[in-house]
Amino acid sequence: MLNYLAAALPENTSAAARLLALQCALRMNTHMRIRLPKGVMRSLRLDAAPGPWAELEHARWLRTTSGPTADEIAAELLDVTLLGQAPARPDRTRAADWALRAGSSSAVRAIGPLPRLTGVYLAANTDPETGTGLGDLEQMARACGTQTTELPDTLDQLVAAGSLGPWQTCPDSGDLQWTSAQRRFNGLQPRSRHNSLEA
Repeated sequence: MLNYLAAALPENTSAAARLLALQCALRMNTHMRIRLPKGVMRSLRLDAAPGPWAELEHARWLRTTSGPTADEIAAELLDVTLLGQAPARPDRTRAADWALRAGSSSAVRAIGPLPRLTGVYLAANTDPETGTGLGDLEQMARACGTQTTELPDTLDQLVAAGSLGPWQTCPDSGDLQWTSAQRRFNGLQPRSRHNSLEA
């Protein structure tokens, strides 16, 4: 879904709006309507930020509507191709809950939307058995709404927060290789500035 949203949303869509769009896409019903509890917004740390909603409305990706209760925010999604991208609703609901936990864990709660979205992307692309991942930097940057040159600092923030283990760029392909924080000792060495994306 992150890769789909990378293509569906404008390139300059912020990480906060992408976190919100991910939850909306995964929680929508068959009529493309969403009722998002304000508790979800608090977990995303977006409860005091009207900007992501306005950004997605400006992109004509959704339209907010009046919610049935004061504890919910309601919207209608306008991207009809979402219906063809999304799995069955129970699977989407589980994925939304998983993404919410991955993006709002205690380790990343205090840092900004971009590291939280990057953490969700990395977790979604990490092998659960080995705790490692390998991915294309440009694809990751598009999915997170950033530039490849901004990723080193973002990844370093995740390492400092304890939610990501060592990471490096592969010398031959330039792909990103990482280890989850739970699997730090599988042969990867922590990155150094000599091995950074800026090099």
